[in-house]
Amino acid sequence: QVQLVESGGGLVQAGGSLRLSCAASGSIFSINVMGWYRQAPGKQRELVATITSGSTTTYADSVKGRFTISRDNAKKTVYLQMNSLKPEDTSVYYCNLGMRGYNYWGQGTQVTVSS
Repeated sequence: QVQLVESGGGLVQAGGSLRLSCAASGSIFSINVMGWYRQAPGKQRELVATITSGSTTTYADSVKGRFTISRDNAKKTVYLQMNSLKPEDTSVYYCNLGMRGYNYWGQGTQVTVSS
């Protein structure tokens, strides 16, 4: 059974930084895609960034140049370094793991950016 556990959310002032972590456990195949999504109240869940097991990355336009996704395959962990945070980045951030046609989600971690 696959589990994803996120950590690192919190309250930060605009312009500040946070680092999210997501640790995966269970049967994780070596070929997979891990990523971060976010969902603000009343809005649809949106992609923030993804990274393949080969470290190819994609980013939403709204976070390019400010957020960096990385992973440690040995630790089965994906990270999201968020810099220059803006109030509009306030959301619940969800970790995602995609492998062999299945998607797995973490429980979410709240990120709040005050102006």
